[in-house]
Amino acid sequence: MKKLYFLIALFLSLVLHSQERYFLNSDTRLYTSPNSTSFLGYFKYGAEVRLLSESQNGWYKVQADNFNEGYVQEKFVATRLNAKDVKIKDLENPILEGGDNYYGGNHFFVLAAGLKARALPDKNSKIKEILFTGDPVPVDYVPVNENDWVNIGGNFSEEYSKYTLRKFIGLRPNFDSLIKDFDKLDVNALADRKTLSERIVELAWNSDYSKLIPAYQRYSEVVKQINDPKLIADTELYMAIAKGLSKHKLPEQIAAFAQKAEYSLKGVKTKSLYFTQKDLVKIFGQPTKKESIGDECGVYLSDLFYYYPDLQASVDEKKNQAEIVKVFINENNKLIFNPNAVLDHTLSEKAFIEKYGTYIEASIKSPHNYSIILEDSQFRIEFKDGKLYAIEIFFYC
Repeated sequence: MKKLYFLIALFLSLVLHSQERYFLNSDTRLYTSPNSTSFLGYFKYGAEVRLLSESQNGWYKVQADNFNEGYVQEKFVATRLNAKDVKIKDLENPILEGGDNYYGGNHFFVLAAGLKARALPDKNSKIKEILFTGDPVPVDYVPVNENDWVNIGGNFSEEYSKYTLRKFIGLRPNFDSLIKDFDKLDVNALADRKTLSERIVELAWNSDYSKLIPAYQRYSEVVKQINDPKLIADTELYMAIAKGLSKHKLPEQIAAFAQKAEYSLKGVKTKSLYFTQKDLVKIFGQPTKKESIGDECGVYLSDLFYYYPDLQASVDEKKNQAEIVKVFINENNKLIFNPNAVLDHTLSEKAFIEKYGTYIEASIKSPHNYSIILEDSQFRIEFKDGKLYAIEIFFYC
């Protein structure tokens, strides 16, 4: 009977603890047992833990966000954090704090190219995100064993938690050091050259545009060795992008280029993106679909959207107003910056880069998508299969 009462009490205690969130108000370690010097990993101030037991002589058994289980001192466990916390820093703790111009909280950087962040600490679990060399990731607990998993989602919640192996994250890689390491490799060490050149390219994108050309010069050497025609063509396109970005125009030059932009839609030139709702229907007919969307920023004319094969528009039916949001480029539609700068269905992606590469923003994380940034908005320009597909006007919150 005593055993039954104990189990019921333990169950009720765990249920109670599960309803609250617990945080560490100082750096500490996850020890293998109370009063032990042996430990499994490092916690940073602010890390969340799950309590697995009542306090035992000043120690809690806890679970870290990667499911490691061990012990921490009771004095470091709190239900909330505040400015009065006396933080004891562990000088051996490798986790980086915020304030390095890359991430505001506890973090590490991705060391591997194309790193797969998984839904669970299991190499066969679903891939939630692909991360690039130099990406900062939130880390509150890191195990000592480099082959253990780390939660890089910064949260216990299944919605936000993501996992990778410890050996794939650490201090931010140094671009110049990677370049030197690559240049030292034997030209026939193709596998090593490929791995390192991929890291160099991704880190260049996570640095500044000036690093893209030297990165792609080395990567181009490798893809020519591999002799994959598609890879070579893609790399040539990215090299063209790199050359354009290295000579990027000033904001005022970009604004002057784009300020008189207008659409030509079925032969109708739009000095403004605005129509009356009646004129929109008169020109384009009834929409194939109407849908209300959430507009948290309030940047659109209305939550109601009209969808056409040619375009999408935000429409306020009561006020008889319509605003063009996205245009699909075809033989009927084009964007005109000036008589010598027309974006139409004949424009290839390569030609676009060669002509306008100094005006655009680009990212390896969104291939074939480009932006022309203005003060309060941007043109988002999308290509598919090498051809101009759509242009969207995006307004900032």
